[in-house]
Amino acid sequence: MQWRALVLGLVLLRLGLHGVLWLVFGLGPSMGFYQRFPLSFGFQRLRAPDGPESLALGPAGRPGPPGGPSGPSWLQPPVPGAAAAAAAAAGRRRAPRRPEPGVCGPAHWGYVLGGRGRGRDEYEKRYSGAFPPQLRAQMRDLARGMFVFGYDNYMAHAFPQDELNPIHCRGRGPDRGDPSNLNINDVLGNYSLTLVDALDTLAIMGNSSEFQKAVKLVIDTVSFDKDSTVQVFEATIRVLGSLLSAHRIITDSKQPFGDMTIKDYDNELLHMAHDLAVRLLPAFENTKTGIPYPRVNLKTGVPPDSNNETCTAGAGSLLVEFGILSRLLGDSTFEWVARRAVKALWNLRSNDTGLLGNVVNIQTGRWVGKQSGLGAGLDSFYEYLLKSYILFGEKEDLEMFNAAYRSIQNYLRRGREACNEGEGDPPLYVNVNMFSGQLMNTWIDSLQAFFPGLQVLIGDVEDAICLHAFYYAIWKRYGALPERYNWQLQAPDVLFYPLRPELVESTYLLYQATKNPFYLHVGMDILQSLEKYTKVKCGYATLHHVIDKSKEDRMESFFLSETCKYLYLLFDEENPVHKSGTKYMFTTEGHIVSVDKHLRESPWKEFFSEDGEQDQEGKSVHRPKSPELKVINSSSNCNRVPDERRYSLPLKSVYMRQIDQMVGLI
Repeated sequence: MQWRALVLGLVLLRLGLHGVLWLVFGLGPSMGFYQRFPLSFGFQRLRAPDGPESLALGPAGRPGPPGGPSGPSWLQPPVPGAAAAAAAAAGRRRAPRRPEPGVCGPAHWGYVLGGRGRGRDEYEKRYSGAFPPQLRAQMRDLARGMFVFGYDNYMAHAFPQDELNPIHCRGRGPDRGDPSNLNINDVLGNYSLTLVDALDTLAIMGNSSEFQKAVKLVIDTVSFDKDSTVQVFEATIRVLGSLLSAHRIITDSKQPFGDMTIKDYDNELLHMAHDLAVRLLPAFENTKTGIPYPRVNLKTGVPPDSNNETCTAGAGSLLVEFGILSRLLGDSTFEWVARRAVKALWNLRSNDTGLLGNVVNIQTGRWVGKQSGLGAGLDSFYEYLLKSYILFGEKEDLEMFNAAYRSIQNYLRRGREACNEGEGDPPLYVNVNMFSGQLMNTWIDSLQAFFPGLQVLIGDVEDAICLHAFYYAIWKRYGALPERYNWQLQAPDVLFYPLRPELVESTYLLYQATKNPFYLHVGMDILQSLEKYTKVKCGYATLHHVIDKSKEDRMESFFLSETCKYLYLLFDEENPVHKSGTKYMFTTEGHIVSVDKHLRESPWKEFFSEDGEQDQEGKSVHRPKSPELKVINSSSNCNRVPDERRYSLPLKSVYMRQIDQMVGLI
């Protein structure tokens, strides 16, 4: 019996010593039975907003065992064929689990961004519960009131000028004294921009009387016969797109938003859109590549001293508006020039990576800016490849988008394969050299926040959830989204916030895809931040500095056209956009367009033939084959697809059908 007592005493002594080591130092050797129930002293253990799974994060928010790679995995170059390698390693590692909607949320990203680890207490209590109908109605009314306050003050103090200066309660037009002030002159054309841009928001909010009044005012007072030099892209998405959207609302036989008809309406908005587009056409002339000049004078055409350099997004994001106009008029000219520009840019992509740069010379086709990313200079190019397919049904557009998305995933996406498990940092999309795929800088810009919404449209909801959480974590930190944020320094690089809508847009689309109340809480946070930090005497002002909240005296037109619209729709569950049975899509400026057979019936198919196409030098153009993408179900709940189907669904049988179905979500 003595030896038994001795053994028992030694075991108890060892247990006691281990207990002291764990409690005092947070370390110590593990005994065999602890390996099945690992302790994580010294690590912040976080739970997602509404899922049972948790993530153990190190002091810098990076999971992984000791001895792993130093520094964020975002700094590490991508591994070629990572997706294939992951599939091959399925026997060695569990397949990624499908997260609950909202997983990989702000609690996680807040820690990665250097904030204090927020665990279950704040985030679970705040976000996991339902969003009461009364609170939803209150937020809907607040969003409507935000729009009304900005719109009414614009009409009272600024109309017929283009923008409202909300601090000094006066209007703003082009900067005639300084033609080089492109920040102003690219956008403002002396054509009552804010009124035109806000037309369909009035309709979506059901304000038929003000919509009818505004349309008549536009018809009676707005002219494009102006000595104004404007950016082709801005004039297209803000003005042309709004005129076409309002025209479609007026002439819709179903009138889902209420009676938006105009007495004796004779297609005036369509004629105005045609007039504007004709004035933009000189941008496409006299370019050796077919890529348009960035600016035109509405009266005289391309300025003699015009710049031969343009950004990819500016030149390649005209197809939706120009295509709609062509198909409504039965005139292929506008769609043809816009499509030619897209193809010209596409043919200039890198043979090695499949990526495009952000600035190109329209005469030589030489890349001046070699940065490839998802933000400024490239964002809406990718967006319009997909949305052009949704609207017009041209398979070539989908093929280009598929190939572009594959290149983005291969070279821009950094971090671990799955958001919620595995080694490395959560996924992030970085800026790289278009030819080598090497990291060019360590910042993201606020325009990139549109990308989760685009991922929703293609069914890649899991990645969308995780990426959205990153931008929302930044918003939570500053009460706004700085124009540039350096993820390595964990600080803004460019400090202003001009009331941009991209984060709101992605929040809205993710809510439509998941119906998770988490996104209603996100929308409420954004609404309250805008009210607290940007509201001034006569409207809402740009934040000059997201930290000290100093302001600039400017309210850009997209605040009414997009930011307020998406916030309103997020909380208005009964809106005709969601209930009418009509499928809608939003342009890059947030203008609503119904998706119907009429726009998919092209009378000039031969112009866009997929066979035998040649480039400007007569060389055959390579067409990418449609890749298989990581596809998930387009159901309103992204949890319902078994894990084993995520990487095996063939494009031909599922993906193209999903694109059509997904339109119904918005």
